[in-house]
Amino acid sequence: MKSFDIKTKIYFGDQALDRLTEIPYRKVLIITDPFMAQSSSLNLILDPLKKADIQFDIFKEVVPDAPIDKISEGVKKMLEYRPEAIIAVGGGSSIDSSKSIREFALRVDNYGEVGLIAIPTTSGTGSEVTSFAVVSDPAEQMKYPLVSRELTPDEAILDAELVKSVPPSVTADTGMDVFTHALEACVSTNRNDFSTALAEKAIEICGVFLLRAYLDGNDTHARQKMHSASCLAGLAFNSASLGINHSMAHQLGATFHIPHGRANAMLLPHIIEFNSDINKHSKSRTEYLPAVKRYSTVAQLLGLSSYNKIMTVRSLVNWVQFMLKEMDIPLSISQMGKIEKEDYFNAIDRMADAALADACTPTNPRVPRKADIVQIYKDLW
Repeated sequence: MKSFDIKTKIYFGDQALDRLTEIPYRKVLIITDPFMAQSSSLNLILDPLKKADIQFDIFKEVVPDAPIDKISEGVKKMLEYRPEAIIAVGGGSSIDSSKSIREFALRVDNYGEVGLIAIPTTSGTGSEVTSFAVVSDPAEQMKYPLVSRELTPDEAILDAELVKSVPPSVTADTGMDVFTHALEACVSTNRNDFSTALAEKAIEICGVFLLRAYLDGNDTHARQKMHSASCLAGLAFNSASLGINHSMAHQLGATFHIPHGRANAMLLPHIIEFNSDINKHSKSRTEYLPAVKRYSTVAQLLGLSSYNKIMTVRSLVNWVQFMLKEMDIPLSISQMGKIEKEDYFNAIDRMADAALADACTPTNPRVPRKADIVQIYKDLW
């Protein structure tokens, strides 16, 4: 027996941030990053709280990839301030940090129910509706995905005003993160009718609006659509889980600090080919791996259908590569120009072991061997 539920109540559309004047809390802790804390955009959060006479303090020490030491600082801040709720403001790092801080603080001192409101400022992670959080240990160069229903935010507020100022490069990276979330949910071995419906809608939106949002950050309609797509994809993979695209991207982020969405995007063509087992002998086969049919369905959603399944999957790979080129995302590690070849190849064996052990790997549609992971990393160079 399977089940599907949505724990998070979602507020979206025009003036969605007005919800902050109605929240049932009188004392909140805002968790965000230093850039957001100094930005005028934070007033979009603070003004409604002031209007409703809600007491607040700000923890602004979030940094990318949610390192353990910063989580510890946040736990200390929360236990000192003892808020009734946390408001997470920012991208995936801020929301993941907030989830972890609340979880660990209440394990130390369970002083009461503490709400969690997530307000994403990028359209990418879907973390505002998931039971996942990723924390990192820089000393060990490792990322650890945490999974617990208790991590899921109680509310999410989606307001496109907060993403208008996001630069094109971040729009590209986070947008491809949305697409990867949705695609991996579509082919996951744990997919279901509900998760697939959400994922397919997110893919459809990406196909129409991602490039528009990248080319014109002030295109409010495209921004709002991508914000919705991010949330839909988050709901999808929260139910279906992900696959080795994320498992391998986690290691690239932990080892070489490649932005998560960018790592996902660069890996995606290679992962589609691996999961489909596309090679020079593909056309002569009478049967294909199950993922081929599902990738073909996605390609058709994007208007890419061709005269056979293999060509349709290849058209999907070509579409992903086209999007990377259009949005100036490197197709290979060597194109980035910041990572030494020797350092990269020396890290592959360890990254492959960590990717196989990653929590996202078990639901990949094709069971990978270590040699497969190693080869994909090598091909990515």
